[in-house]
Amino acid sequence: MAEATKRAYRADVEAFLSWGGVIPSTPTQVARYLAGLAENLCPATLQRRAVAIGKAHVAQAYTDPTKDEHVRATLRGIRRVHGRPQRQSVALLKEDLLVVVDALPDSLIGVRDRALLLVGFAGGFRRSELVGIDVADLKFVPEGLLVTLRRSKTDQQGIGRRVGIPYGRTRACPVKALRAWLDRASIATGPVFRPVSKRGRAGCRPLTAQSVNLVLRKRVASVGLSCDGLSAHSLRAGLVTAAAKLGVSSWKIRQQTGHRSDAMLQRYIRDADIFVENAAGAIL
Repeated sequence: MAEATKRAYRADVEAFLSWGGVIPSTPTQVARYLAGLAENLCPATLQRRAVAIGKAHVAQAYTDPTKDEHVRATLRGIRRVHGRPQRQSVALLKEDLLVVVDALPDSLIGVRDRALLLVGFAGGFRRSELVGIDVADLKFVPEGLLVTLRRSKTDQQGIGRRVGIPYGRTRACPVKALRAWLDRASIATGPVFRPVSKRGRAGCRPLTAQSVNLVLRKRVASVGLSCDGLSAHSLRAGLVTAAAKLGVSSWKIRQQTGHRSDAMLQRYIRDADIFVENAAGAIL
């Protein structure tokens, strides 16, 4: 389990106890707790709180009250009444990405940001995966680059998976951009993506996941494009959208991104195809 998830679960259990809940608790008490927060918290947050409460019970060898039908029915009712669309990051289109990287300065930080954005897009990486890449995880091969992800959101056991990034056919090649960053910053071991000081020197620690958001929004804004809805996830969404438009099969897209099912891809693929053979377009 990711450390951020553990922290969220601990906070959820503490909130339940502060409200007056106890462990072990009854299904009725848990259902009443969740229903009382339905006006203020979104269904997804309440679902996570229920999971945290359940895990706290199991950890102490108590029966999980959240498995009871009374609690399940309460959550279903909350979703039905208070459900709202999940917030979705806007996909950064390939055309916009090219505009952004073309405008980057030929400074050390500009070279880093070029590699960060292009590799993030081409690999379909989550921000935590991107900043977690180590030099030891890279293997330059004749076809391009192999990146070994030691751990990710969907691989908490650390089994690992490899992602292939081929040489680009455009002026924005992610493999060449990464090689340029490593050479320019003299990085031979340790984290790949690092902070750059005001004096133009690469640090030793990895960038934080939040830094990817900041870099993306800063660079997109600098070329006059809108940052509304943009986040680090926009790089990942952009790859899926672009690949879907070109007719790449869903399983090949999942091989790149690590999505566990086609259902997780559908919102991007659906948006990419929304004007293809459009019903209204065939009529009007």
